[in-house]
Amino acid sequence: MTEEKIKQIIDALSELNDDVSVPKNIKTKITNIISILDDDSELSIRLNKALNELDEISDDTNMQSYTRTQIWNIVSMLESIQI
Repeated sequence: MTEEKIKQIIDALSELNDDVSVPKNIKTKITNIISILDDDSELSIRLNKALNELDEISDDTNMQSYTRTQIWNIVSMLESIQI
């Protein structure tokens, strides 16, 4: 079940990455987050790293407000995963 949620989160991040209105620096960080979540390390470590990266992204002033909302939704999805 947990891996299914992570797959959904990766899919949501991929959609953001394909959005042409997302700045290039954000896309780079999103790609990094996807690779973190795809890693084979311990789940809690992957989640914490991804959440830290997403927190950094959400503070970016170049981002559209609807993109920020999508980021917050992804953060909520990550936080809902039981470790």
